[in-house]
Amino acid sequence: MRLQALLAEVDPAWYAQGGDTLDAALRERAHGSVLGRRLLARALADGPASRLLAPSPDPASTRALTRLWNRRRLGALQRDLGTLAYAPAIRAEIGREPVRRLKATLGNGYLLALDRSVWDGKVEAAVQSQLAADLADVLGRPGELGDALWPLFDLQGRAELQAWAVQRDPVLAEWARLIDPPEALPSAHLPEKPVLVVHTHHQARAVAG
Repeated sequence: MRLQALLAEVDPAWYAQGGDTLDAALRERAHGSVLGRRLLARALADGPASRLLAPSPDPASTRALTRLWNRRRLGALQRDLGTLAYAPAIRAEIGREPVRRLKATLGNGYLLALDRSVWDGKVEAAVQSQLAADLADVLGRPGELGDALWPLFDLQGRAELQAWAVQRDPVLAEWARLIDPPEALPSAHLPEKPVLVVHTHHQARAVAG
């Protein structure tokens, strides 16, 4: 992905200076000029994209990463990670109607949450209680389950990917962070292995096209 396309994917809130978001018209003009793009890239490189936009002996690898992990693929990866992170609560839910709604909404994600070969689902009691409370809250809301469930799982998935990628793939961590607005993320609790399993699965699908 070339610099112009990369910058276009960055959430505008990351360009905030002194608490004020960069004016949209000014940002568009900057995107349209070589100098403007360099200034935007420098601002990000001095902050949240210090690795992603750092001078590299192999810039092609960074371009390949951002092409491979486009917004859609990152979203799918993070959603699966969020679903898996809530597996302890999903497995504990045995009510007939809640289970029906979860299956209908999650689709294959429900099978992922139940798959103990990916993760045994063991968490501390406090984490289990919080996950159960979160799930009970969204199940208790009126309307379509996905309207409340997906934002919950997506946010948790972002946290899980960040916790893993910061250690294993810092460039991916920065790229994934930049395409969403800056906000506090919940605590991550997935072990490394299940995150790697899900990441590898999505990466293989992305490479295959």
